[in-house]
Amino acid sequence: MGEVSAAYGLSLVCMSAIPGAWRRTAAGAGLLSPDGVVAPTIFAEMSAAAVRTGAINLGQGFPDEDGPAEVLEAAREAIARGVNQYPPGRGNPELLTAISEHQRRFYGLEVDPATEIIVTAGATEALTATLLALIDSPDDEVVVFEPYYDSYAAAVALAGARLRTVPLRLPEFQPDLEVLAASVTDRTRIILVNDPHNPTGVVFTPAVQAEIVRLADAHDAVIVTDEVYEHLTFSGSHVPLATLPGAAERTLTISSAGKTFSTTGWKIGWVHGPADLITAVLTVKQYLTYVNGSPFQPAIAVGLGMPDSFFTDAADALRRKHAILGDGLRAAGFDVIPPQGGYFTVADATSLGGVDAAAFCRSLPEQAGVVAIPLSAFVSPEHQGDFAGLMRFAACKRVDVLEEAASRLAAATF
Repeated sequence: MGEVSAAYGLSLVCMSAIPGAWRRTAAGAGLLSPDGVVAPTIFAEMSAAAVRTGAINLGQGFPDEDGPAEVLEAAREAIARGVNQYPPGRGNPELLTAISEHQRRFYGLEVDPATEIIVTAGATEALTATLLALIDSPDDEVVVFEPYYDSYAAAVALAGARLRTVPLRLPEFQPDLEVLAASVTDRTRIILVNDPHNPTGVVFTPAVQAEIVRLADAHDAVIVTDEVYEHLTFSGSHVPLATLPGAAERTLTISSAGKTFSTTGWKIGWVHGPADLITAVLTVKQYLTYVNGSPFQPAIAVGLGMPDSFFTDAADALRRKHAILGDGLRAAGFDVIPPQGGYFTVADATSLGGVDAAAFCRSLPEQAGVVAIPLSAFVSPEHQGDFAGLMRFAACKRVDVLEEAASRLAAATF
């Protein structure tokens, strides 16, 4: 039976009598109450609040501007020339080649387009297919850095593994290397690394990267990297873990087109790595979406071949947007933690009385006309207190929207 939340107009459904893997997935994502009620995600809740109040939605991380004209036109051209049926299972050959050339061009990685790449329905499918493919026992553990992108916990739970978290410590949001070393054991099947990191915006130091590779080798673990913000770093070039000595043979690298080319709705992602691991992932992935986005795949191939100036300009533009947002947050009294990459700025509302970030975010649309997401949405229940007062704001919006959000925040009375 269903009931409607009077506060947010969102459906809350009691499913306690329905068995299945959905239960552990919802529990892993923190959406299942003890009495079997499945709650909406905080993202749905806050987006509904934005609609209800007319607030500027800086909660969800999607751009409000189209990507480069060359890429959009390439998609239209592909549709016009009939690229509208199933592409090959591994992906459109143009895109497979473009991904391989991109990895060589930017990182010096040699990737075989025929055997070492799969095109997926975004990075989230790549991640989920990878976990489903490589997890084999309830005793298997997946090590993640906390806070973590919310799909990680859900996908780990769906695969039937145990989530092991390593906290990112303020003010730098870097992990303690001793804690990391203690967290990786012979039960660790996968070390999952998001770099640049969502939600914190941190880029991991060379010491952290080297320790991840060392631990994976010592415990025979697979490294899975989520690098969707690879071209949106603000201090130096992105360094994939697969480029470190000894890493490539045990690393699956995941990325996507959505963030780089502002085409999040196209859902074109990919994963590359050793052929045997890719075959394992493909074996599962082909029974999920099978294939996807046929005319978008050659369009993203065009994007990956764009000149260096496009990628540097995109990072510079996003850096400027973070500065506009950060200035508004500081003027409102927030303590801002400047990001090193990605779409998001983290701010601390403790000095404004927002020690409970979730409650503060729920009041923010009415108080300031802006929507944000509490970092508690990216944290396991037992560690909520470690990130009290912190919230995430999306900077991937038009400059005029960010300027208006900054003005509203600066004018708010908390």
